[in-house]
Amino acid sequence: MSKPRMGWIGIGRMGEAMVRRLARAGYPVTVYNRTRSKAEALAAEGVRIAGAPAELAEADLVFTMLSGGDAVKEVLTGERGLLASGRGPATVIDCSTISVDASTAIRVALERAGTQFLAAPVSGNPHVVAAGKGAFVVSGPRAVFDAAADVLAAICPGVAYVGEGELARIAKICHNLYVALVAESLAEITLLAHRAGMRRGAFLEFLNLSPMGSTFSKAKTPAFVKLDFSVTFTPQLMRRDVDLTLELGRALEVPLPLGSVVRDQLQRLIGHGWSEADFSALLLLAAQSAGVKLAPEDARPTD
Repeated sequence: MSKPRMGWIGIGRMGEAMVRRLARAGYPVTVYNRTRSKAEALAAEGVRIAGAPAELAEADLVFTMLSGGDAVKEVLTGERGLLASGRGPATVIDCSTISVDASTAIRVALERAGTQFLAAPVSGNPHVVAAGKGAFVVSGPRAVFDAAADVLAAICPGVAYVGEGELARIAKICHNLYVALVAESLAEITLLAHRAGMRRGAFLEFLNLSPMGSTFSKAKTPAFVKLDFSVTFTPQLMRRDVDLTLELGRALEVPLPLGSVVRDQLQRLIGHGWSEADFSALLLLAAQSAGVKLAPEDARPTD
C-alpha cells in the first residue's frame, strides 16, 4: 500500500530535522519555505520543493512548523496560502508553539473549508528530533488523531493525545515554562557550586547521577562545562513561550510568580547581548550577576 502524500510548510532548524525523519520513513514529501534556499538541502532526501503553499493543497496531510500564530494563519488562509485555490488537504497538523486564541481561529477557518486540524506542538530540539527522541502533544478530533498517529510516530516516537480543541497548546506552553524554570535553576546552582570552588563538570556529574538528574540536565551539561552555547532554542523564542504561559495564567487567575522571574531573566539575557546564543546561556547571566568570570573546563561530558 502506498504511503499518503505529505506536505510541509516551514523549514527552520526544527522543521528540517522533522522532514528528514518523515522522508527517511518512506513518505513522499513536498515542502514549502519562504526562503527557498533553506529547503534545498532536503532534495537529497528525495523531498520535492514547492514554490507556494497552495501547491500543497492536493497532499493528503500538510504539516506547518513556523515561528508564530500570524505566520501559520498567513500560509494557510492568506492570499497565497494553502487554501487559496479553494481546496485543501484532508488534514493540517500544526507543530508550532502558538496561542490558544490563534489556534482556535485557524481551526475554525480550516474546518469551514472542509479541512480537519490537529494541534501537535513538539518537545525537543533538532538534535533530539534527529535522534528519534522528540515528543508530540496532540489535540483535536480523536478520529483524525488516530488516522495520523503513524505519521506522527515516524517523526517523533513519543506521541501523547490530550483531548479535543486546543489542549495541546496549553500542554506545550506549560511544558516550556517548566523548561525555562529548570534552566534558570540549573544555572543558579551550578554557578553557586562553581563559586564555592567545585568544578562544574564534577557537580553536574553528581547531579545527573542523583534522583534530581534528568534528560534535560544531562543534555545541558556539555554547554555548562564547555561554555558552548550554540543555539538550539533562542532566548527570544523562550521568552515568547513564557509570555504565552503568563497570559494564560492571567486569563485563568493562576499566579505564576516563578514564571515572572524567569521571564525577566530571559529579557536580561537578551539585553546583555546573548540573543543569538542558546537560552541556557542563563549560566553566563548568573555568572555576570555574581561577578564571576567563567572559563571552559577540560572535561568532556557525554551529550
